[in-house]
Amino acid sequence: MSQVKVEEQIGGAIVHLRGQFIGGPETDELKEVLKKFSEQQENNLIIDLENVTYLNSTALGVLISSHANFVKRNGKIILCNVSKSIENIFVITKLTLVFTIAENIEEALKLIKN
Repeated sequence: MSQVKVEEQIGGAIVHLRGQFIGGPETDELKEVLKKFSEQQENNLIIDLENVTYLNSTALGVLISSHANFVKRNGKIILCNVSKSIENIFVITKLTLVFTIAENIEEALKLIKN
């Protein structure tokens, strides 16, 4: 079962992630999906982490490089529905300074429109 589900939106897309991202096929799938959006010149992407239980350094690397690609094109990647344990990873690695983190999808959509 795919751990990455894409929901197209006007002006961007929401990528729903599920399970653990530990550098295996699930992380490769995430990388491919994010690369596709980058190539399509999509400017806005919301990544929903509600059902993510673990991200390792490889998965974080995928998110960081995608974020860099989007920023280069004046795009935005917004993370939302981040659990406490996942948020701790972002705090410890200081990635809260890099990523915009919204409480939920509605808030993320508002941030994209601004």
